[in-house]
Amino acid sequence: MLEDRTLEASSPTAWPAAYPQGYAVVDVETTGLARDDRIISAAVYRLDAQGEVEDHWYTLVNPERDPGPVWIHGLTSDVLESAPLFQDIAEEFSTRLDGRVLVAHNAVFDWQMIAREYARAEREAPVRQRLCTIALSKELALPLPNHKLESLAAHFGVVQQRAHHALDDARVLAEAFRPSLRAAAAGSVRLPLQECRPLTEWRNTAAPRIGQQAGGYSGGYRPTSWRPSRKRPACPHPNPGRYEDGKRLKQGMRVAFSGDTSIERDLLEDRAVEAGLHVATSLSRLTSLLVTNDPDSGTSKVVKARQFGTPVVDEAAFGQLLRDVEPASEQ
Repeated sequence: MLEDRTLEASSPTAWPAAYPQGYAVVDVETTGLARDDRIISAAVYRLDAQGEVEDHWYTLVNPERDPGPVWIHGLTSDVLESAPLFQDIAEEFSTRLDGRVLVAHNAVFDWQMIAREYARAEREAPVRQRLCTIALSKELALPLPNHKLESLAAHFGVVQQRAHHALDDARVLAEAFRPSLRAAAAGSVRLPLQECRPLTEWRNTAAPRIGQQAGGYSGGYRPTSWRPSRKRPACPHPNPGRYEDGKRLKQGMRVAFSGDTSIERDLLEDRAVEAGLHVATSLSRLTSLLVTNDPDSGTSKVVKARQFGTPVVDEAAFGQLLRDVEPASEQ
């Protein structure tokens, strides 16, 4: 099911020369949040350099597996069974993304889901940079009660019609991004652009077919069958010390992770990096916080955290803390 509509656009006269020349506002609905989950629908609003809509596109995607939380996205197995496979829409998707900055709400999630689908199709998404509207709203210091899309939309008077429908979510985000972009331009704000690196070495094994549960990995997608080709940039902020219970995280704090997480580790780490935290691969006396869902385990990080008195929180608490990270102190 494909839709394409071209709209008229107008352009303001003055604009920062360093800003990108075009954007692709993207929303994808998925079967879940894990690395073996699949895209079931995608929408792209192409915007010009000033944030004016050029056209939009929407498609359903057959995930070749159970559709996941139907009560959220409303897409059943019957609806998706006749939809095109991702490899069948990859070329059109690429046309929509090519040469543009990918814009999304919590962009690291959308990007990683898209990158995995391209890797499965033995292709590479033509995206080199992404812009997260959560990060941009923080740069603009927008007075939002939280960082949900509905709050950003309400701030700019954008009416949501079908939450968790890819096309409407992309429309809402495009309409909220335009005034955000113009506010950034007017204030000469540096856009919080992040590099996008494709995933490599995906092993495409047989997947559970649509209508079947995908609970096990026997014969299906394996979480260890892909690796990201990337190197994290150094944290630009000094370490302010340990996290104190009841207080906010502060940019520059060193955060380590241990054990399994419900949201994949790379996604959690990317969220931490985008919030200005230092993700540590090991635990030392300088570590500000350990995130683990099993504080009673005997992993080396948990043992060291006990020895050093490092504060420990679970994944859910860490997610709440990420919503309001204190800026680094002025140097």
